[in-house]
Amino acid sequence: MAGQTFVEKLFSLRTGRRVSPGEIVVVDVDVVYAQDGTAPLAIRVMREEFGVERVAKPDRTLFFIDHVSPSSNPDTSALHRLMREFAARHGIRLYDVGMGISHQVVFEEGWVVPGAVVVGADSHTVTGGAVGAFATGVGSTDAAAAMVSGRLWFRVPEAIRVWLRGSLSGPVLGKDVALKLLSILGSSGASYKSLEFWGDGVKSLSLASRLTIANMSVEMGAKNAYFPPDERVFEHLRNVGAKVPVRPIYPDPDAVYSDEIEVELDKVEPMVALPPNPSNAKPVTEVEGLEVDQVFIGSCTNGREEDFEAAARVLKGRKVHPRVRCIAVPASRRVYMNLLKRGIIDILVEAGCIVTHSTCGPCVGAHFGLLGPEEVGVFTTNRNFPGRAGHRSAKIILASPYTAAAAAVTGKLVDPRSLIRG
Repeated sequence: MAGQTFVEKLFSLRTGRRVSPGEIVVVDVDVVYAQDGTAPLAIRVMREEFGVERVAKPDRTLFFIDHVSPSSNPDTSALHRLMREFAARHGIRLYDVGMGISHQVVFEEGWVVPGAVVVGADSHTVTGGAVGAFATGVGSTDAAAAMVSGRLWFRVPEAIRVWLRGSLSGPVLGKDVALKLLSILGSSGASYKSLEFWGDGVKSLSLASRLTIANMSVEMGAKNAYFPPDERVFEHLRNVGAKVPVRPIYPDPDAVYSDEIEVELDKVEPMVALPPNPSNAKPVTEVEGLEVDQVFIGSCTNGREEDFEAAARVLKGRKVHPRVRCIAVPASRRVYMNLLKRGIIDILVEAGCIVTHSTCGPCVGAHFGLLGPEEVGVFTTNRNFPGRAGHRSAKIILASPYTAAAAAVTGKLVDPRSLIRG
């Protein structure tokens, strides 16, 4: 009998029987969370569709006010108040304005751990797979069902094995790896599949880069992404404390995959994704010279310390181009405080960046820097659909913090290797 992939093994352990791809299973959920764009809808579903208002596991249910944080209008303020009151009534942990973007905070505080089943009412919940969890985004109705019952249904996904070889070199990060994978798989090449990462290259990647790659996996259609938990993950959990049981699961060496891909990390170049979608990815050297109006460094994709360290390496001793607005938004209060202590915020501000508290903000077109007609923005975010962050005629180019910072100081797309070596 052939071995099992991570996702097959996880659902087999959860159901007490051997499962196969395509089967429908119902399993206990360890953590469920929702944000200010989805939690109010989940509350409404519970009240109006289910006719109940209860939370099965309040100590493992989380609300985040992160998308429009702080509120930019009275209607949003009312939704925030609804979330605060519901959370207080049911004993739900609420992360309020400025505390951080959900996917970063659940990682920082040990809510996502190896072997956990985590669902979030946000597509980028897949970020949690970086530590070996099954973490996936669901709609508000499914989130409501998980909150009410503590369980949820899933179709067991097929899996794609991604071999990572070697290590990154030069001003290249996990974002460039994610964009490289998007250039291979496209926007649907991993639809409802489990992306499972193997190879010596995994250990060479920082946790921040793993989080970025997992985050972007949903742009390839993936149901979840999985990185095998190693000592870096366990050290992180020793430092922050796991909030739910840690049950590491590793795929079998003879597991059967629907497809296999290999990426040589030392050959990955600085990448960008041009509109209208993230899969329109190519090396930045192919589009150098395109002038830009705004740069945004942050989001759940690239708002971690590693990302701002990279930006600071480019920005230190330089100034943001006079034609460019550069906005920097750390992904959590913890990241912000650490950057302050280390003097990285000083470097950003001295270069001319606008630095603000943790929020999704420009990434989702909420506030703090939307693009006007025909403007060009270089964003370290995960999506560049027309109208995503402002006017429909604006163009969003996805890039790593290195490439984004290089655009900020030169006013155009350039290869960051021309500004920084090693």
